[in-house]
Amino acid sequence: MPTEADFSKSDVLDGKMYAVLAYLSILCIVPLILKKNNPFVLSHGRQGLVIFVAEVGTLVLSIVFPWIFRPFLFILFGFSLWGMVMAIRGQAVEMPVVSSIAEKITI
Repeated sequence: MPTEADFSKSDVLDGKMYAVLAYLSILCIVPLILKKNNPFVLSHGRQGLVIFVAEVGTLVLSIVFPWIFRPFLFILFGFSLWGMVMAIRGQAVEMPVVSSIAEKITI
């Protein structure tokens, strides 16, 4: 996973708002399309995409088994909030499990 040292200041400044957008549900696709050449945005966008897919899957499963899967929704929403805060601060974040899956995504 990339660290802050891997991003130039111009990448961070140019992509902060797109990186925040990456953690807002289906809007995670927008930064992946518009800023795919910005490594800062791409790092956050991939993680946002993984979180979004996990949220949708967990939401579907929580309809059938609410007592089991509903707590996972809160954890995923917490990850989204964490990612937004780190994007606003201009920092990379390595979320448990999410970042290892996000690294495998090629765009």
